[in-house]
Amino acid sequence: MTRPILYSFRRCPYAMRGRLGIQAAQLEVELREILLRDKPETFLQTSPKGTVPVLDLGDQVIEESHDILKWALAQSDPEDLQHGGQDLDEMHALIEQSDKEFKPLLDRYKYPTRYELDGGATARDRALPFLDMLDARLADDGFLFHGRISVADLGIWPFIRQFAHVDRDWFWAQDRPHLIAWLDYFLNSDRFGQIMPKFTPWKIGDEPVLFPIK
Repeated sequence: MTRPILYSFRRCPYAMRGRLGIQAAQLEVELREILLRDKPETFLQTSPKGTVPVLDLGDQVIEESHDILKWALAQSDPEDLQHGGQDLDEMHALIEQSDKEFKPLLDRYKYPTRYELDGGATARDRALPFLDMLDARLADDGFLFHGRISVADLGIWPFIRQFAHVDRDWFWAQDRPHLIAWLDYFLNSDRFGQIMPKFTPWKIGDEPVLFPIK
């Protein structure tokens, strides 16, 4: 296999993180859009866990979005999103904090019935300290580290987007101006547009779809 294969699902924030890494590294992959309710057998053979994103390198399969992000930027980092290694461990620690502390609350807020909850408001409110922490970090320079975009911004903002879209009116009415400005920056960016084209779900025999689209 000469070109990596990225199994993805357009709206999944984990998959968005993976696509952001590939795009930022200026790599080229074959993108296979997966319907999570109808997963192809080829996908499940590649990654039995059945979640996206999955990056098939031929001799290696990377099954976690954070690892895909790390791998992509290890190949190429033309924007210096890793800031030359300055505070890189802290950047990745912040992504891990988002995954371990914030994302479970986001899931309970967005999908309360999955967790046998009467509603998502309690989980939403428990997530607010994480949002407040981000807002404070963004207050001086507009990004999470050193006043310019980093791997931490790419790794976290898809999940803030998902949180915001649960109740858009409520989110944009909150007094977190720096967080809202940061999210709006990404939502209005060419970067976001380039990772969000609509793709037809993949099936065996389809012509390869190359990502990013040139």
